[in-house]
Amino acid sequence: MKQTITKIIGRYLNTIARVSPKTAGRHGFNVFCYPYRAPIKPFHKAFLDTAEKFCFSHSHTRMQGYRWGQGPKKVLFLHGWQSHSFRWKNYIQALPKEEYSIYAIDAPGHGFSKGKYLTVPLYSAVIQELIASLGGVDAMVSHSIGAFSAMHALYINPALSVGKLVVMASPGDAMSFIDFYQQTLKLTERTTRLTIDHFEEVIGKPVHYFTATRFAEKLKVPGLIIHDREDKEAPYEAGVAIHKAWKGSKIISTEGLAHNLRSPEVVEMVSNYLMHTDAAGPKPHTSTLIPHPY
Repeated sequence: MKQTITKIIGRYLNTIARVSPKTAGRHGFNVFCYPYRAPIKPFHKAFLDTAEKFCFSHSHTRMQGYRWGQGPKKVLFLHGWQSHSFRWKNYIQALPKEEYSIYAIDAPGHGFSKGKYLTVPLYSAVIQELIASLGGVDAMVSHSIGAFSAMHALYINPALSVGKLVVMASPGDAMSFIDFYQQTLKLTERTTRLTIDHFEEVIGKPVHYFTATRFAEKLKVPGLIIHDREDKEAPYEAGVAIHKAWKGSKIISTEGLAHNLRSPEVVEMVSNYLMHTDAAGPKPHTSTLIPHPY
């Protein structure tokens, strides 16, 4: 069923590109930037209901936030594409609430936040606004496009008050996303070019501007990178390149966890990194996955 829908979308875009280039570019951009909103199941909501909930507005769009704990140290968790804040449950439970105030937000177009689309500049702006309202955070923990957006936020706003940054399974660049969609949807070069043109018109930057190494080489905060060698959505080479560009970072390589990095060992590594100077424990070469919640 999923493959059939993918073929239909690809054929539609390729057909429209021949008769209405602007429409093809706009619709291609929509496929690229409009996420499927992952359902929030009863057990997801049950956990999120344990938080103190708060909302804030960005560009007239209501963002949903969550807070656990009342401690002096502040940590912000940022989820990835087509996810929501429940993905951090095990991490949140691992941190002592008397020591930490733990924040998480649903990205625009995700979870209980409003909006329909998500781009790196948009997510980055939301991150900056929240951190400023909190008076800074001691750490950010981020996954996938959340990680890419966190690095972008620190790149364009180096004065942002962040103590350290955890980057999990970050993509390497925006062009990799486009290449993935081109291959998945079997888009022609013309359709892909029209999508890129519309992307650059809307975002106001060339697609090649959005490169993780560009952001990483300007980072002044210490950081931990975790990337799986078998990640097919954000190739392992991206994590290595980020590490090489980012002075003050360390990298932990995993195997068998793929893009989601769901593992008790990874939770422990991140928790130890937040609570201590360095990540502790051995690097997992294999691990049992925690079942994906949605």
